[in-house]
Amino acid sequence: MKLTENALIVLNKRYFKKDENGKIVESWEKLIKRVSENISGKNPEKYDKYYKLLDSGYFLPNSPTLMNAGNDIQQLSACFVLPIEDSMESIFGSVKNAALIHKSGGGTGFSFSKLRQSNSRVQSTSGVSSGPISFLKVFNAATDAVKQGGTRRGANMAILNVDHPQILEFITCKEDPNELTNFNISVALTDKFMKAFYKDEECELIAPHTGEVVSKERARDVFSLIVDMAYKNGEPGIIFLDRINKFNPTPHIGKIESTNPCGEQPLLPNEACNLGSINLAAMVLNGKFNFDILKKVVKDSIEFLDDVISLSKFPLPEIEKMAKSNRKIGLGIMGWADLLYLMKIPYNSEEAIDLAKEIMEVIDYFSKEKSMELAQKYNSFPNFKGSIYEDGKLNRPDYKQDWNKLKREIRKNGIRNATTTTIAPTGTISMIANTSSGIEPQFSLVYVKKVMDGEKLLYVNPHFEKVIKEADLYSKELMGKISESGSVSNINEIPENIKKVYVTSHDISPEWHIRMQAAFQNYTDNAVSKTINFQNNATKEDIRMAYELAYETGCKGVTVYRDGSRENQVLQIGSKVKEEVNGSRVAPRKRPVITTGITQKIETGCGHLYVTINSDERGACEVFTQMGKVGGCASAQLEAIARLTSLCLRSNVKVTSVIRQLKGIRCPSPMWHKGEMVTSCADSLAKSLETFIGLSRDSLSNIEEINGEKTNKVVSPRPRLSGTCPDCGSAIEHSEGCLKCNSCGWTKC
Repeated sequence: MKLTENALIVLNKRYFKKDENGKIVESWEKLIKRVSENISGKNPEKYDKYYKLLDSGYFLPNSPTLMNAGNDIQQLSACFVLPIEDSMESIFGSVKNAALIHKSGGGTGFSFSKLRQSNSRVQSTSGVSSGPISFLKVFNAATDAVKQGGTRRGANMAILNVDHPQILEFITCKEDPNELTNFNISVALTDKFMKAFYKDEECELIAPHTGEVVSKERARDVFSLIVDMAYKNGEPGIIFLDRINKFNPTPHIGKIESTNPCGEQPLLPNEACNLGSINLAAMVLNGKFNFDILKKVVKDSIEFLDDVISLSKFPLPEIEKMAKSNRKIGLGIMGWADLLYLMKIPYNSEEAIDLAKEIMEVIDYFSKEKSMELAQKYNSFPNFKGSIYEDGKLNRPDYKQDWNKLKREIRKNGIRNATTTTIAPTGTISMIANTSSGIEPQFSLVYVKKVMDGEKLLYVNPHFEKVIKEADLYSKELMGKISESGSVSNINEIPENIKKVYVTSHDISPEWHIRMQAAFQNYTDNAVSKTINFQNNATKEDIRMAYELAYETGCKGVTVYRDGSRENQVLQIGSKVKEEVNGSRVAPRKRPVITTGITQKIETGCGHLYVTINSDERGACEVFTQMGKVGGCASAQLEAIARLTSLCLRSNVKVTSVIRQLKGIRCPSPMWHKGEMVTSCADSLAKSLETFIGLSRDSLSNIEEINGEKTNKVVSPRPRLSGTCPDCGSAIEHSEGCLKCNSCGWTKC
């Protein structure tokens, strides 16, 4: 496999072994040798097979396997689900176990649905319960204290059933971006709830410890609140719990309650899963997809992942028992968007949907055929008896393979793994393979990459770059223009036949995003990790329709993200990234010659305060204050506050963060103004900034009324917003339920 510069950056930073002094002591060849020797159990035949598989560019296992195989940790699983029962012993036992998992490099999922609601009577102590939200904060704080694998904080998923009495509080628990930063949250919707939603009926809220109905809510009101919060910041996601359990391969062992942090792996309590992904783009030869290569890679990958279970050192004995009793693995894909580019097929087309079904059916079918062969050699997974395989209840629609024949053979011969397919976020492993993530469309065709000395380079998708050069259209000026939005949809110089194929995430309507997810879900045992990306101007109704379509098309869950909606997203416009000094110090951007803004008059205990807030093309950039005839120390302090605020605004500090610091500061002379208390001059400046944000969000222009007074305001059209990486300052994208940097490999679930 040919490694790109980006791949080497990621490998050096996150995967290659280092000595006690932090010096890198591994290369790609040494890494895959270490992994192949370990997973093969030093069996020469298997070692040769696995080494070639890893070096081919066709397959990579999940990151913990690449990092830990053959090392002291030897924890090879990516994700776990831990049980939480309604007792202090269970709750804090799971806190401890989660810490051990995060320490070993894994992520955890939890269902808080069994915890009684707040203020419920606890007989053993004669006290009252604090409820699931308070304990969710305990888990979040514990995660803060443990760095995952010694490198980063662990990721968590919290799930609450829609019929829990505190579901409304749960839906809004991440409204403050500074709360629960180590958790993704999802609401578990039931078929009963969805029926009530469609019929506009009430849904019952049931106390989990007694089974009693404690109240009722209109289902559409609950659903609307979920939509409102997803519109604001992308959370909560939703999972369809009954549908997930309909496809539970071992219902006799237990009910699935939760998923891993990115939602693609529903698991029983104390289960783990080992994942890997096939690079589909590498299998396109001369514009055609090679199914013969795919079938061979599927079979070798399944054998590799099954051996990972046998060789993994699990963090808890309960997890080891469950993992080896069901032997769940999840083979998925990456490079789907690049495959479509290579085959000149638009992502948003029926041809792409049909190809998705055909390819995923082959992966699913031949993964189970290989797992059946392994069962004949090593025995079936211990919980086979009573599973859907013994009963012949494996549910697959016939497309181009004979599923009835395979089901009969599995009933006769057994199967080694309870699940074989999952479509997971490929994050950094897709960067190593130099291909697109999972089944996501490309987020941007051209993006800005920051190199070590601070220079900004344009990185162009290689498939797009090739076709543009063949059309004799390539120029640095054109690439720079494309980098402003990442898309060619509005670039007049690009021919329509190229625009049609080289679509990016925001060019594709939510309907096509969801239809693609559903096409892959048809032939995936577990679930599909995908983010439905919306443009910033999307409406709540757009998000509502996407959620409904996901349910109607057979998805097991859905995550949405509206561009620029998170308050804690460090904003970047096009190629204009934040300036950095010495790699971490932030320098303010230059003030333009002309700015536009508003001036507000506020009554304070010190007199009339006039606050002027000006904007450049990137938003608020400076603040001026003037207070009547006051001079001396008070005037100097006001000038200092305004200067420091201006410095913050031009250094990409969030306006909301500045407001939070200034708001509520008290002086000896607070007073009422326009129906609210102004506690100090600093507090009045915070209130002015809040008014300014309100104007910007509502896209007001020309003459507007503020606190009963007239003021002039000119608002420029807002360009597309994206995030910047905290490690390197390059662009980040929201995909597969995660944040991801394409330059250095930084990720955050």
